[in-house]
Amino acid sequence: MLLTRKGDAGRRSPSGSASHLSNSLADSLSRALPTMDRRAFLKRSGIGVGAGIAAAQLGLIRRAKAADGNQPAASKIQVRRTVCTHCSVGCAIDAVVENGVWVRQEPVFDSPLNLGAHCAKGAAVREHGHGDYRLKYPMKLVNGKYQRISWDTALTEISAKLLDIKKTSGPDSVFWVGSSKHNNEQAALLRKFVSFFGSNNCDHQARICHSTTVAGVANTWGYGAMTNSYNDIQNAKAAMFIGSNAAEAHPVSMLHILHAKETGCKMIVVDPRYTRTAAKSDHYIRIRSGADIPFLYGMLYHIFKNGWEDQKYINDRVYGMDKVREEVMTWTPDKVEEACGVPEAEVYKAAETLAKNRPSTVIWCMGQTQHSIGNAIVRASCILQLALGNVGKSGGGTNIFRGHDNVQGATDVGPNPDSLPGYYGLATGAWKHWCAVWGVDYEWVKKQFASQEMMEKSGTTVSRWVDAVLEKPELIDQDNNVKAMLFWGHAPNSQTRGLDMKKAFDKLDLLVVIDPYPSATAAMAAMQVDGQQLNPNRVVYLLPAATQFETSGSVTASNRSLQWREKVIEPLFESRTDQMIMYQLAQKLGFGKELVAKIKLVPGKGGMMEPEPESMLEEINRGTFTIGYSGQSPQRLKAHMRNMHLFDVKTLRCAGGKDKVSGYDMTGDYFGLPWPCYGTPELKHPGSANLYDTSVHVMDGGGNFRANFGVEKDGVNLLAEDGSHSKGADITTGYPEFDHVLMKKLGWWDELTDAEKKAAEGKNWKTDLSGGIIRVVMKNHGCHPFGNAKARAVVWNFPDPVPLHREPLYGTRPDLVAKYPTHDDKKTFWRMPTLYKSLQQKNVEAKLYEKFPIILTSGRLVEFEGGGEETRSNPWLAELQQENFVEINPKAAADRGIRDGEYCIVSTPTGARIKVKALVTPRVGVDTAFIPFHFSGWWQGRDLKEYYPEGAAPIVRGEAVNTATTYGYDSVTMMQETKTTICNIERIVA
Repeated sequence: MLLTRKGDAGRRSPSGSASHLSNSLADSLSRALPTMDRRAFLKRSGIGVGAGIAAAQLGLIRRAKAADGNQPAASKIQVRRTVCTHCSVGCAIDAVVENGVWVRQEPVFDSPLNLGAHCAKGAAVREHGHGDYRLKYPMKLVNGKYQRISWDTALTEISAKLLDIKKTSGPDSVFWVGSSKHNNEQAALLRKFVSFFGSNNCDHQARICHSTTVAGVANTWGYGAMTNSYNDIQNAKAAMFIGSNAAEAHPVSMLHILHAKETGCKMIVVDPRYTRTAAKSDHYIRIRSGADIPFLYGMLYHIFKNGWEDQKYINDRVYGMDKVREEVMTWTPDKVEEACGVPEAEVYKAAETLAKNRPSTVIWCMGQTQHSIGNAIVRASCILQLALGNVGKSGGGTNIFRGHDNVQGATDVGPNPDSLPGYYGLATGAWKHWCAVWGVDYEWVKKQFASQEMMEKSGTTVSRWVDAVLEKPELIDQDNNVKAMLFWGHAPNSQTRGLDMKKAFDKLDLLVVIDPYPSATAAMAAMQVDGQQLNPNRVVYLLPAATQFETSGSVTASNRSLQWREKVIEPLFESRTDQMIMYQLAQKLGFGKELVAKIKLVPGKGGMMEPEPESMLEEINRGTFTIGYSGQSPQRLKAHMRNMHLFDVKTLRCAGGKDKVSGYDMTGDYFGLPWPCYGTPELKHPGSANLYDTSVHVMDGGGNFRANFGVEKDGVNLLAEDGSHSKGADITTGYPEFDHVLMKKLGWWDELTDAEKKAAEGKNWKTDLSGGIIRVVMKNHGCHPFGNAKARAVVWNFPDPVPLHREPLYGTRPDLVAKYPTHDDKKTFWRMPTLYKSLQQKNVEAKLYEKFPIILTSGRLVEFEGGGEETRSNPWLAELQQENFVEINPKAAADRGIRDGEYCIVSTPTGARIKVKALVTPRVGVDTAFIPFHFSGWWQGRDLKEYYPEGAAPIVRGEAVNTATTYGYDSVTMMQETKTTICNIERIVA
């Protein structure tokens, strides 16, 4: 642990010197910013005492000096523009590099996303690149200790083991966990890599943060993403945060939210805790965790009862609201209060605020998604906005704040177990489309799989890999259990059921961790636990990946804007870029040539060849028409990054201007070309700032709801009504998605060139590689290639077509379990049997609610990110939060004899007993406790420092809340249930 005297630590630099802010701000600015624009002028004009204080408060890393205080006589200084690698706001950073060393950083005042602001994490990212606690070279676990090995040895041994497992147990016996911190290019390359290995058993962080959002939102109106943007919240007249603590999870987003408040936006926060976001609200509502649907239906009850719904909007653009209304009206105020704990007056006030202050927006994060009914909660929020007519409106929409910097992009094009890039799915046609894009033979790819059936079957999920290892083989829907795990930038402590995870680690034949920081996986794998049997044949390897600052590539912010990161520094120590590792491992596995069939190779570290990020993005562009990742060429994105000052900070649009380097005219573009950016780059679609907005022409980023669910259901037309269409469309009623047949029926086929006709014959807008169908439909006729349909309030292909409240599997209210039981058990679901009702009933019969009477929930801190290994290894951040803790209500603490600041034990039904500090606070109710999820490195009171590679243990270590969390998974996506489980908290008796 770090020393607790923060005053001393605050005066020290990472190297131990006491002068990290000793250089003048004026000197920094003159060296880092050779040109001046409007924001640079404002920045320079504030130089002086105030600016110096601001820099100190931000904790900006200043120019590093040589140990003897001398600087080289002739320094080569470069400014590299990059993007913070933490949350999804997309804060831009200018990294100042001197003679190849990242010496300091400046916030980018021109960025329309962060407006020159940083949170603590962003202000300290230099240390992420130059961190002393990184994994420096490949290592292998030998006799319980990590030993250094060469890259060639590591890749040779790992590939041999993988090929042996594939031969003896099948390709699905290997599970690949990617990363939402990979850039888009690396994420897409990993999905291709796993496909060529012959498996769909791959996943990444989205499955444990926003998979329920993607499924719920996409199945409501077409695309599974944030509809508007952080910036557009400034146009809202009311905003409701439900399951979102933006002030800590996405701190810089609060700039836009507070700007909205300055112009009169009413802010409602619904949360089990009184958070820092709640402190800024006009109306805080404390809710019982997991009871979002009763609360949302309580709001809809008052909206329908008072006639506040937008009846014309519902008639023209929504299917099934009448069925939802039937369910809603059963949720009388007394039932709502019983289920969620919110009195009628507060529910009414929230409903009235949103209804009478339109456009209004709803904002959520993992507080809504991480439940066994997460998909239903998400859809209930969507339905609320449809009822109010808020979707497709500036200032409205559903603003879903993503977690890591590229959760959105990795979900869009990365290693999802149920889809190829772009949500194309796994059907034969999808495989043939992507094989054509990749330049490989479909039949060759099919032969890599155990069978065509397995090629088109969804893999299991990262949330369930533990069961893929431990479950009885006959109960798993694949040939054998998972025997090898590759964690490629993923923190295991971000997953539930830590005790079971340790058992799974010990049973594996092969474990590989590829990460700039070794993560909790390294310590958990090496840790010896009494009574747990270790597989004597297991081998463990750690491979040092480069950070995102040591490569280039694009990253997608939560608002769907793409930004291009420049490489700041060369990969340090023996680290290699992820794309280099993928290529080198593919060569060892026998498909290196196929992996880069249409990708350019360039020299990387040490002259070794690696895939070029620009070429990798161009491959994404060539194939991802579904969601419009096709228009954001590297050239367009780089022009945007060089000219941030030309984009409006509220609309994100460029009023006019050409890039001096390339000559590209950015006039009309939205910053970062937020997807969908349709067609080829040559079409110059501007991107879509606000989805489904019919008041804007499609070539200006407008649109309507997607026709993705057929033309009719049970005799009811699913297409939009007459007169409900995007501005300027030649077709003024609803219409299906476009394919070659519809183009010919409309007489638009001859508007394609001969080359386009050849490519588009037999294809639809998603598989026409020429982009011709999209060009003609959008540019010539103002229509949307994905059709014009109604949003679905009823999703008939989900377990609960109308969202229903169901109690969590572990709860403190058996009376409500009787009224709102969970789903029946599922025999095979994502290749696994999944327990619901049998486990819930067992828990009730065992009266666990008496032994564990407190609801345990978890969430974020502003100082750390994700699993926390990198941020807890950062001295600047480690100083700010040095121990994990549990928030406990004063009455609950007094009843247990627990005092503030004392260690206590948090126990759960899993048998886990974790040791954390008590933070006694009324922020949580008497029935609720909260623990941050960023910690690892302790195991039930035991410090695991000895099990990390030497020199790579994080500065701050603590108990992982997920060591103690319980079983529970969403009925559609396998999202883990982290926000609602049960615990007891005990005083430690000496």
